This record gives sequence, structure tokens and C-alpha cells, in this order.
Amino acid sequence: MKVLHLISGGDTGGAKTHIINLCSKLKDLVSLKIICFMYGQFYEEVKNAGIDIDVIQQSSRFDLSVVDKIAHIVAVEGYDIIHCHGARANFIGMFLKQKIKNIPFITTVHSDFDLDFQDVFYKRVVFSFLNKLALKRFDYFISVGSALVDKIKGLGVREDRIFLLYNGFDFSKEIHYVQKDEFLSKFLDRKVFDSKIVIGNLSRLYKVKGLDVFIKAASIIAKKHSDVIFLIGGSGPQKEFLKQMISKYNLTDRVFLLGSIKNPYDFFNSIDINVISSYSETFPYSILEATALEKCCISSKVGSVPDLIEDGKNGFLFDIGDYKGLAQKIEILMQNKELIKEFGQLLSKKAKEKFSAENMAMMQSEIYKSILLKK
Repeated sequence: MKVLHLISGGDTGGAKTHIINLCSKLKDLVSLKIICFMYGQFYEEVKNAGIDIDVIQQSSRFDLSVVDKIAHIVAVEGYDIIHCHGARANFIGMFLKQKIKNIPFITTVHSDFDLDFQDVFYKRVVFSFLNKLALKRFDYFISVGSALVDKIKGLGVREDRIFLLYNGFDFSKEIHYVQKDEFLSKFLDRKVFDSKIVIGNLSRLYKVKGLDVFIKAASIIAKKHSDVIFLIGGSGPQKEFLKQMISKYNLTDRVFLLGSIKNPYDFFNSIDINVISSYSETFPYSILEATALEKCCISSKVGSVPDLIEDGKNGFLFDIGDYKGLAQKIEILMQNKELIKEFGQLLSKKAKEKFSAENMAMMQSEIYKSILLKK
């Protein structure tokens, strides 16, 4: 079985992590290649993982000259399945499907496609429309969380064309990170974080990530506890808005924007509590990355997160947008600090049992086999 994966190559979020974790294990089960449309960090990480990857560069998102080049590769190398990831790859896949007959086209839906371009108006109007137009042309769909299945059905897709595949993490790989003092000293004076409980939120600075919820909850906790600080790692269009919000709530000495974080494990190793405050997610990789270091997690009830976090048993959940609910969960941990370590260990144990990259790759291989049988 030969599978060709298409992805833009400029991805920085869950899609990037998913395909690297997936293909690093899947390459031992099927013959595969990845084609992306630009050089960058994604390409380098895939190469370093020992995964076969080529770049067919686009001059712009709408450069369709790549379609004939990919079609030629498919014809010469004889692929059985085309598997797309993300809006740009879906767009290319829509045109590629017109040239290649009798090969199943699959797309993995990594997020809520109505919210992917929420922060830029013209992208929200144009790219969201084009992505949904492309999605309707695919033969089969893979949802990375149970919460997206109904969303995909809303496109008019039959249930027997949708497969569920949770994000998986390679817990066997060696994780490298610098020590807490070394990492935080790059951003803060030591007296700011020394002997403090550190609560972190690592995400792109987009509206959908709910960082306003995180900051509002921080304002409540900061009034009650002097021994806690809040860190936000990531970059994005909401940076100035968040800076203004931090100033508005007089939190400039308690909430800190660290900017882009090259190695997420440096960040997770330096915090005590990991927070996901998003308004929408499928199954965020930041939870799995943090659980690899046995970090306690509090998350909004988004997507399939409740399939991993059991509220009050191995972590905490709060209603989407409920900053008071988030503050209440943080308060419980501040009053019972032994739970921070206990929840981190329990969550890590469940993640390793249920959400490993090995399990994900085996399930993906079985999905491919069932699709080819249907063909």
C-alpha cells in the first residue's frame, strides 16, 4: 500500500504535529511520502524524523501549477491513496482529484473549518468558503476528535465515509528541554518566578484560543494569591490586544507574554499547571505534550478533551468562556497543591495508555485497508 500525504508545509499547529507523529510510526506499516508546498520548519522536522518528503513550491496559495506535477508523481510512483491535511492541501486536492481517477482521496479534519480563519476578515470569507467547497469533493474524512464528526456530517457527508482517529503522541521519544531557571531567566527577573506557582498557556495568539478567558481568570486569582504568576507562550495577531488587556487589569507584574516558543518542552517543564482556555478545539496537542512531562491540566470543555481529562479525577474542566469557572478550578489547586502533582501523574498515565502515536498509526493503517476494500 502506497499513500501520498499533502500538506502546506507552513503549518505550526496541531496539523503539523499530527502528521509528524503519525508518519513517524506509519512509515513502518505502509509505504508513504509527504509533499508540501514550501520549505521551512515543518520540512526540516519531517526530514529529521526520517520520513520521505518532497517540496513542490507554490508561488502563492492559488498557484495551481503544482497540480500537474503531483499528478505526474502519482502516475509514476503508483500511489493507492491521496491523503490531504489542511485548507491549502484540500484546495490542491480538489483539482488533483479531477485529474486522477479511481484513487480514494482522504482528508483529515484537524479543526473546526468555520473558525480556522476567524482573525482575518478576508481569509474568513474567502479561504473558509474555498476550504468547504474543497471538502465536499473528498471521498473519505478522518476526524481527529469525536466532536468534529457532526460538523463533517453538516457538509452532507454520509456517516460511513467518516472515520474517527484521535491525535496521538510519541511518548517513547527522548524529550529535550532546558531547566526551569535557565528558560524563565530569558524572559523574567528571577525574583518574579522564584518560589512561585507557574500557570501557563501555550497557544497561538488567536481569538479562538480564549486567552481573554485566561487573563480574566488570572485577575481573580492574582487578588487572592501572591505566590502565582501566569505565562502565555506563542505569537499571533492578538498580541497587542492581550497586552492592553493585561494592562487594563493591572496584571503587568503577574501575567507575561513570552512570545514565540521554539521548544514547547522548555515551556511545559517550567510551569506547574497547564491551561487550555480555547473556545474551540478538536484535541489539542499541547495537552499531550504537557502530559509527557506529567503536568496537571485545566481545560475548557472543548472538542474531545473530555475523552482524556476526567473532571476532578485526573484534571479539571470548565465551561467554554467561563473565566470564573476557570478561576475556581485554579483556586482548588492553590488550596490543595498536592493535587497538582497527583493529577499530572494520573493524566500522563491515561494519555500513554490511550493516546500513543503507535495506536494512532495502527488505527490509520486499518482505516486505509478498509477504504481500499470498499474501493
